[in-house]
Amino acid sequence: MILDKESYAGEASQHRDRSLKQKLFIIIFGTHTPLGRLFDILLLIMILLSMIVVMLESVDFIYARYSRVLTVLEWVITISFTAEYAARIWVVKHPRRYIFSFYGVVDLLSVLPSYLALVLVGGQSLAMLRALRLLRIFRVLKLAQYMEQSNFLLEALKRSRQKITVFFLAVLILVFIMGSIMYLIEGTEHGFNSIPRSVYWAIVTLTTVGYGDISPGTITGQFIASILMLLGYSIIAIPTGIVGSQIYAESQDRKNKNGSQCSYCHETSHLMAAKYCHQCGQSLHPEEKGEKSEES
Repeated sequence: MILDKESYAGEASQHRDRSLKQKLFIIIFGTHTPLGRLFDILLLIMILLSMIVVMLESVDFIYARYSRVLTVLEWVITISFTAEYAARIWVVKHPRRYIFSFYGVVDLLSVLPSYLALVLVGGQSLAMLRALRLLRIFRVLKLAQYMEQSNFLLEALKRSRQKITVFFLAVLILVFIMGSIMYLIEGTEHGFNSIPRSVYWAIVTLTTVGYGDISPGTITGQFIASILMLLGYSIIAIPTGIVGSQIYAESQDRKNKNGSQCSYCHETSHLMAAKYCHQCGQSLHPEEKGEKSEES
């Protein structure tokens, strides 16, 4: 009888733990419930408050006056994030997978610097890593849904990488040549005291930044600088055109895919005029085939 009571109590305790885990999981990872939305709002407020604290700590006169308040706020935020991190590990089905995931690493790095600052000499320099907490906004705002569009852009950049590499090498050769020429023409009296410094001037001029810390003093040098400035305006448009054309080509490729799902292997990326699945060879429109056989 006693064993039955103990086993019943153990089962009841396990049931309560499972029930609590499920409730916490819905609150932490879900946004469709009132508590889930409230949790995300509170987390967003904590992240923004943490960023404000980190920025204010970098202002000397504010830190000198309100260092105690800022320290208390920082530890309240750190302990809250630590409790949230531990709760996430407890409620997920595969804790190891979460710990080594992107968001798991970000969550760990958001609390680790504060603890390291206590035990390591010079650990205060690691405190700026707390700015990584800002990445957690991606989790709260569910910006991961835009990853498909970012993959679209990355695919376009990947396709145009060879053209961009050739363009970059051409620009690199150009600034080396122009920098060497300006070193020979201007000389040390106008600030062109070495080829690397002259190449720096050529890069600044070609990119139309124009710091003005070095400037040509001869008529020939000014003429070359004018040509380099005009080249800069035309060169800036080239990588934009390369990437833009690849983005257009990628969008056309996606537009030509109708997304018809194969009923056999569930593949969706098929061309508009495709009649058969390119994965398994099954008909994509078996109903049309049936209609034709009935008519015949």
